[in-house]
Amino acid sequence: IFRADLSLAWMAAVSSRAARVCFAAVCGLMLCFLFKRHIGVTAKGFSMQKSAWKQRIRPAGLHRLQNIRMFAETVSTGGGRSSAAVKQDEASRATKEIKKKMDLNPPKGTRDFFPEEMRQRNWMFGKWKDIAAQYGFEEYDAPVLENEDLYIRKAGEEVTQQLYNFEDKGNRRVSLRPEMTPSLARMVMSKQRSLPLPLKWFSLPQCWRYERMTRGRRREHFQWNMDIWGVSDVTAEAELLSAITNFFKNVGLTSKDIGIKINSRGVLQEILTGLGVPEEKFAPTCVLVDKLEKLPQETIEKEMQEIGLDKAVVDRILEVLQIKDLEAMSEIVGEDSKALSDMKRLFSLAEAYGYEDWLVFDASVVRGLSYYTGVVFEGFDRAGELRAICGGGRYDKLLGTFGGADLPAVGFGFGDAVIAELLMAKDLMPSFKSADIPIVVSAFDASLQPVAAKAASILRDAGKNVDLVLEIKKPKQILKHTDRVGASHWINVAPSEWENGVVVVKDLDKREQTEVELDKLAAHIDNN
Repeated sequence: IFRADLSLAWMAAVSSRAARVCFAAVCGLMLCFLFKRHIGVTAKGFSMQKSAWKQRIRPAGLHRLQNIRMFAETVSTGGGRSSAAVKQDEASRATKEIKKKMDLNPPKGTRDFFPEEMRQRNWMFGKWKDIAAQYGFEEYDAPVLENEDLYIRKAGEEVTQQLYNFEDKGNRRVSLRPEMTPSLARMVMSKQRSLPLPLKWFSLPQCWRYERMTRGRRREHFQWNMDIWGVSDVTAEAELLSAITNFFKNVGLTSKDIGIKINSRGVLQEILTGLGVPEEKFAPTCVLVDKLEKLPQETIEKEMQEIGLDKAVVDRILEVLQIKDLEAMSEIVGEDSKALSDMKRLFSLAEAYGYEDWLVFDASVVRGLSYYTGVVFEGFDRAGELRAICGGGRYDKLLGTFGGADLPAVGFGFGDAVIAELLMAKDLMPSFKSADIPIVVSAFDASLQPVAAKAASILRDAGKNVDLVLEIKKPKQILKHTDRVGASHWINVAPSEWENGVVVVKDLDKREQTEVELDKLAAHIDNN
């Protein structure tokens, strides 16, 4: 009916002036038709209607309808010649919208390292590497992505709940490493029969934990690890503690700023054994004890009872944890306690090393990882403003939990975030605003750029760090650049001097300048 009415109205419109009103009405109908097509009618349906119109109207009318059809295709997004362009335009607008909404911050709990921050990180790493070298340790590394099974333990540790874990495209359960010790244990197990003992290894891994963030605590951090394998005596602990205190002294900290709490899980185990607590409950108990500073004591007591410890045992444990003196502890465990004997010997070795004033006996320190078996220690801020600075201990039975033969081992982890906070708070962190590039080379104009490049190459071949200015800049701009990068010398290739085969070397510290031949540049810099 619509097509018949349309044809009759169109013919009347072109043959009679009086019928133009009718033509206007039909145009309104056509606009309604176009709107209907815009919201759902297909291009095929439109084509069928066009064929029907061809048979009913005059050529002039058909021409007008073709123009209308082209208009319809232009405004339509449902098909036709212009639909690809329309879709491309929509995609472009969507892309712009995405760009507007993009969050330029790194993922929560992580960090960007711009050049200034990178210089600070490298400075810290350099200090750690220097200490490790002084103590005869070798560096190692492992993948940041490990099999999830390496970290899944059943002692209720927080780290198990903080994994960045997922299933990879090969349907394998993997995790970003939350700590380095399990990876080290895997590596030692893989070559246990051929490795010469003792092992003294260190690493600087990046570790990942999805945990609540506080001051000095992020979801990723770098960590200085030093471990000794194959030594069962506390001489290994004494050596590691010496390395830690030497680092503190190297960055300007003293025993008045930092203390190291010392305890032995062996002491607590002897007490629990005397109270009739089975060995399999020891590791979960230590994990709960480690939470005493984070959770209310009532909560810890309740959780201890939930793992099978009766109230009398819980009360005795909490009483022992309050002891801060070795002599008082000896009254409880007895003078023949091996764990207590090791503790006393460790304090004696600390006196011989010269760092006994850094150590504090604290029976409440057990550390939160279930694999520790003996001496444990934890560095702390004596002002009480920051969380633990570093920590470690003995883990003689770790390889056994992975199905290998046990091997005595002890080590520590030392994160980069807390120590950086402490150094900045005490104004001991050096400034890293300057890039510390000693030599800047520039050319007066483009024709002299090859000479400047040659001068830079000569100096670099001599082992110098050189910043070659790649654009032609005014002297005032270059001087500002030398100040920003911390340069001590500026070598400028200028026309009048180069005509005589020399370049101008400016000593920025002494405010002197000298004309020097290219082949004598390195020697001149060395002597000035």
